[in-house]
Amino acid sequence: MIVDADLHIHSRYSKAVSKLMTFPILAENAKLKGLEIVGTGDILNPQWEKELLEAAQKADEGSYEIKGVRFLLTAEVEDSRRVHHLLIFPSIDAVREMRERLKPYSKDIENEGRPHVNLSAAEIADLANELDVLIGPAHSFTPWTALYKEYNSLKEAYGDAKVHFLELGLSADSYMADRIKAHHRLTYLSNSDAHSPMPHRLGREFNRFEIEDATFDEVRKAILKRGGRKIILNVGLDPRLGKYHLTACSKCYTKYRLEDAKRLNWRCELCGGVIKKGVHDRILELADTNERPKDRPPYLHLAPLAEIIAMVLNKAVETKAVKSVWERLLREFGSEIAVLVDIPIKSIAELIGEDIAKAIWAFRNEKLIVIPGGGGKYGEIRLPEEIKKAKLEEIGDIKIKHEDVYYRPKQSSILSFLKKA
Repeated sequence: MIVDADLHIHSRYSKAVSKLMTFPILAENAKLKGLEIVGTGDILNPQWEKELLEAAQKADEGSYEIKGVRFLLTAEVEDSRRVHHLLIFPSIDAVREMRERLKPYSKDIENEGRPHVNLSAAEIADLANELDVLIGPAHSFTPWTALYKEYNSLKEAYGDAKVHFLELGLSADSYMADRIKAHHRLTYLSNSDAHSPMPHRLGREFNRFEIEDATFDEVRKAILKRGGRKIILNVGLDPRLGKYHLTACSKCYTKYRLEDAKRLNWRCELCGGVIKKGVHDRILELADTNERPKDRPPYLHLAPLAEIIAMVLNKAVETKAVKSVWERLLREFGSEIAVLVDIPIKSIAELIGEDIAKAIWAFRNEKLIVIPGGGGKYGEIRLPEEIKKAKLEEIGDIKIKHEDVYYRPKQSSILSFLKKA
């Protein structure tokens, strides 16, 4: 059984999260996106737990079903050094036990979606191991609240406690993370960390599992590489589109080379803002190998369909015009993944015209121009003028030169993984 899963999102009980983050809306949008499993996010919050139990049917001890979508019990916690950790729970009983055990160390666990806990990374991991909760560093490389912002290694953070996975985050992919040899033993998770159920947020990163059922036990086996279950594909943004990919000012977003940022003592020479070290530079600092583990699944860079539509229409991604086209495509073809990967370009053109069809073709064939993000600003995609001006039947012959600085196989050779049997 092939299942697509996004295991890290947030509820409206977390700060800076859309009020539309409710279970019915999440389930509906997950189906449109093509996701069979979604993490609940924020399940340590008792109000969010109550909403889940009211909205869902229990499938087994660790999974709940709403409108045909399975929800696994997940949460993110912040430790005493403001490093974030993703937790995946085997049962509601384990959630409640973790909540009680953390209460003495947290002032906001009853009302915040992502609670701050006055414990170290190692202490939180020890507790997770004791309760059979899966744990790993969340968005491991981002420069504000992640593992490699505070530490130089997994060992330095977690000590001897067992860590079950590493979450890549939007500004890194598996090819980048494998430059650190200590990661080679770990499964990588590519999750959205969505703060909104909108189509360019939920499922913008996901994992393709080969499992026997959409349950916690089966997902755990895949993460731990047991019984033939496994992750066969990580899917996510081109890391250049992440908010923290390059070193840049967090106020005006001017990009800097690492040596220049150090010379300026991490203060922008244009506006005086704080310069944040980019994920690309941070990984190069820590890199100790060019090898990759033989069992590492491919990583597919997937631009959100809504962003491709917005680029063509020259509209903001959350406008009605963009949403209308997105919904029309999904009503006709079933899911976002199908539109991005499977549906013939000619069929898309017949439904909504050549302009968006050409942009989807450019995505599939790595012809989009990527302007890297940094400092807290997402990167951008642009359609080359040559493709804009060409007729649909001519685009296959267009030659576009662009720099590819990442070690990875051609995207076109990976797209077949998204064609489900």
